[in-house]
Amino acid sequence: MRLLVNYLFVLYLIVPLTIAKGQGQQIRVDFFKDPFIISINGNELSKTSINPDFKAGDFQAAYANVITANYYSLIDSLKAYKNRHQLNDWLYYQLVRRVAQQIAPKERNYGTYTFFKWFMLTRSGYDARLALSGKKVIFYVYNDEDIRDIPYFMVDGKQYVCLNIHDYANANLNEDPPVPVKLPVAEAIHPFSYKVNMMPDFKPEHDVEKSMSFKYGSKVYHFKLKLNSDQEKAFINYPGVNFETYFNIPLSKQTYSSLIPILKKNLKGMDQQKGVDYLMRFTRYAFLYENDSENYGKEKRLSPGETLAAKYSDCDDRAALFFYLVKEVYNLPMIALLYPTHITMAVEFNSPVGEPVVYNGKIYSVCEPTPQSEDLAIGQLSAKLKSVPYQVVYAYDPAGNH
Repeated sequence: MRLLVNYLFVLYLIVPLTIAKGQGQQIRVDFFKDPFIISINGNELSKTSINPDFKAGDFQAAYANVITANYYSLIDSLKAYKNRHQLNDWLYYQLVRRVAQQIAPKERNYGTYTFFKWFMLTRSGYDARLALSGKKVIFYVYNDEDIRDIPYFMVDGKQYVCLNIHDYANANLNEDPPVPVKLPVAEAIHPFSYKVNMMPDFKPEHDVEKSMSFKYGSKVYHFKLKLNSDQEKAFINYPGVNFETYFNIPLSKQTYSSLIPILKKNLKGMDQQKGVDYLMRFTRYAFLYENDSENYGKEKRLSPGETLAAKYSDCDDRAALFFYLVKEVYNLPMIALLYPTHITMAVEFNSPVGEPVVYNGKIYSVCEPTPQSEDLAIGQLSAKLKSVPYQVVYAYDPAGNH
């Protein structure tokens, strides 16, 4: 459940920031395949510091000083890199985080580190906000999507979600409601999106190979997947997004090329239903199962790439992976069926199989991608779910009507 935090928008903050002059600093981020490199001189941002025991006034005066410095090269370089590599907002934020870490390491001065993240996002056009909760600085951004499991607040009908709650794991913001820092930035008007519709190339030196296999019929199929540890890191703090966003996070080019062509080769000669059955059983049996509470201590949805990389995964992870595979290989209409403690998938075939699932006038066949006590075929639903109500939380239509 999301946390609704009530705020008092009453404080105007003014405090000094110093920008040291002197020797320059090279910023280099080797996260994506092409490094982000820029030199910042002493008159720009590299020596900015906010008192670790910051009070309510530190951040507004910091901004008043920093906008008089020559920061344009940094912001222009960030935006150019974002456009050149077609980074979505979430992956752009991963770059911003790493640049801020080099300018002001978070373990040394968390306030300065967070200030620079805010500064780079707002100057990139995003409506981001800072707020103070005791000795905590909380970082929010305007987001108009359905985001779960992180705090948010509403201002004039606009939702602002917390980007740094993972740094305050035990914080209860309802007990100590953050007070916003009023830092208006005229061009900071755009919402931040968690949708990831393209995966950039990550640093190839961090590629790893994973061997896996599963048995289908009497034959054992072997795979060698190419994964990347940086891609996994990019989603460590990714929040709970809606199912449409979650299901459509793509694989990286490297992972895609190491899996999808092999699957298509293995499926050659199979009819459509048998091919989907193969993909269902691949998703069901090629990975070890463990629920998120045991594996992570909380609910965590893994993207298809994360599921392929993880040692363990649960039902929602497999539903997303199965959806991705069927979409890439056959591009069939599908729906996601959410039960109180389970999620499964159903696919529309030319001829329905088994007990039908009717949705919006179309007939779908259940395809269970998660291990069950029964060896379920296409069109079969686990006995324990047959009388349990469900809701369709995502419907995919290749024609675009979803």
